[in-house]
Amino acid sequence: MEKQEFTITLYTENSIGLIGRISGIFSRRKINIESLNTSPSEVEGIHRFTIVIHESEDVIRKLCRQLEKQIDILKAYYNTDDEIVWQEQALYKVPAHVVTEKVYVERLLRQYGASTVVIRQDYIVFETAGHREEIDRLTEELNKYGLIEFVRGARIAIIKDSAGIHEKVLEFEKREPSPELVENEYLDQQDNVFTM
Repeated sequence: MEKQEFTITLYTENSIGLIGRISGIFSRRKINIESLNTSPSEVEGIHRFTIVIHESEDVIRKLCRQLEKQIDILKAYYNTDDEIVWQEQALYKVPAHVVTEKVYVERLLRQYGASTVVIRQDYIVFETAGHREEIDRLTEELNKYGLIEFVRGARIAIIKDSAGIHEKVLEFEKREPSPELVENEYLDQQDNVFTM
């Protein structure tokens, strides 16, 4: 199968060391992470990882199944770019005289929806959001005028045909406990210590 860009969305508990375990799964399979973002989700106590990789769909499917076996990972989804709404953010530091003297640069920044973050005597910092290609084009143009510094943020994405994790959490909470659940006969229920 042919490799293509996929965005993996993981819903997880907020646990120490989880990012190390996740990256370990990717490294064991020799899969490079192009972009990684983590943030709180719409449900309190549940975090969302957005991971971008280039791989075949077969590998991605197996990878998501393996990720879901981790105790702290509640759900793993994978999507193509057509199935998500996504953006990346970028900051540009440009010499102040370039913006004030060159009308083209000012028009270029407006064309890409860049907004001013900081104005100093020697430089101006702009921010913009868009797809990788748009950010690359603006960076290429600003390089012609002495771009001082540039940084791009990781991808953030929302799945188009998804109700999010909130409904799945509610569904999980409504489930009855399994009738096959057996108490541990070696655990003393009164003081929660093991009996010998």
